Amino acid sequence: VQLQASGGGLVQAGGSLRLSCAASGFTFDDYAIGWFRQAPGKEREGVAEISNTGGSTYYADSVKDRFTISSISAENTVYLQMKSLKPEDTAVYYCAAVPLIGIPGWAAFKFGSWGQGTLVTVSS
Repeated sequence: VQLQASGGGLVQAGGSLRLSCAASGFTFDDYAIGWFRQAPGKEREGVAEISNTGGSTYYADSVKDRFTISSISAENTVYLQMKSLKPEDTAVYYCAAVPLIGIPGWAAFKFGSWGQGTLVTVSS
């Protein structure tokens, strides 16, 4: 299982970014995918999840209505569209996959596969 996150960068507050998570080495439709982030000095937190079928999503309250997670099975890629970015969104963003159906809890991803992170910096 391999995951490759990309798309991070520097953006001004109020701006937008789209992160990509390219997956390989497993049957995409058998895995739930999650986006997590870790800000300097803080614990890693869950941001958004998408079910193995792509039909269900879940968001942390802090990003609800601003972030959108989506997947394109044919591309084996999960996206995280982020808009109305705030300085507090600054973090390294990671994607992770677990062989579970539906929307597993954040804790389930501890036992999953993780990609390297991509840094998102939001300036005020």
